[in-house]
Amino acid sequence: MNIKALFPGSFDPFTSGHLDILKRALTIFDEVVVAVGVNQDKRGFYAMEQREDIIRQAVKGLDGVSIISYDGLTVDVCRQLGIRHVVRGVRNMTDFDNEQAVADANRHLFPGLETIIIPTAQEYAHISSSAVRDVIRHHGDTSQFIPEGVILPEAK
Repeated sequence: MNIKALFPGSFDPFTSGHLDILKRALTIFDEVVVAVGVNQDKRGFYAMEQREDIIRQAVKGLDGVSIISYDGLTVDVCRQLGIRHVVRGVRNMTDFDNEQAVADANRHLFPGLETIIIPTAQEYAHISSSAVRDVIRHHGDTSQFIPEGVILPEAK
């Protein structure tokens, strides 16, 4: 049986922390669908196509990964793809509390949908997409925050 999970996020941009969560999710699931979502509360730094390209660069050589984009509810994507597991990474207790609330809401909207929360490895706990965007805005070195081999494009 092929067990799939959805790893949703805005991934603006995809960081080394995201890659770590993805690799660890692949030890649990046969396939992980990285779902690049539109967050209506955030103005995107990178265009959707740029975010997808960054992820393609980051996951090059990894088996069991596919990438999609979506605009809408995560539960609707899960229904459409026949996926019953969502993977989320957390860096701290604030992230955990937020993710637990979202997981509870998702279970009400799609009974049987399970969220698997993976704590970020300590060496990536300080990395956030917003911090990376700030480094980019100030023309700093992002190499310690993004996966090896990823070349970040100019922001849209």
